[in-house]
Amino acid sequence: MVLREAATADITQMQLIRNAVKENTLSNPALVSDADCEKFINTRGKGWVCTIDDNIVGFAIVDLQAQNIWALFVHPDFENKGIGKQLHNLMLNWYFDQTKATVWLGTSPNTRAATFYKLMGWKAVGMHGTKELKFEMTHQQWQQQKSKR
Repeated sequence: MVLREAATADITQMQLIRNAVKENTLSNPALVSDADCEKFINTRGKGWVCTIDDNIVGFAIVDLQAQNIWALFVHPDFENKGIGKQLHNLMLNWYFDQTKATVWLGTSPNTRAATFYKLMGWKAVGMHGTKELKFEMTHQQWQQQKSKR
């Protein structure tokens, strides 16, 4: 298992993973274009991928401009192996090295993702729109979470 920064050349495999997930699926995969992905990993923030045997099996992207976790997905065939946790930690360490601003994310309620974020120390703060829970993580909360690991 190798964790590294995402590159533009990784976007095709990242899109395959995004569209393979069983929860938090896109109603229309065209809503997230390759150009969007490129902008988020090269301009707005940064992304990381996890590879096994040179195949991308998970990825994470943080949007520094909007102070938002834009994506964290693991291919269903590679769930429950700690990949999401490693990508999550790498992403938040980088984010809080850049800024102390609170970061947020939205995810569907009553999903494994929502449970994951709660276990990782995120605080539910209400709804994002009408269909997603909004979670936040402060710099101080992240420092406390890191000290527990």
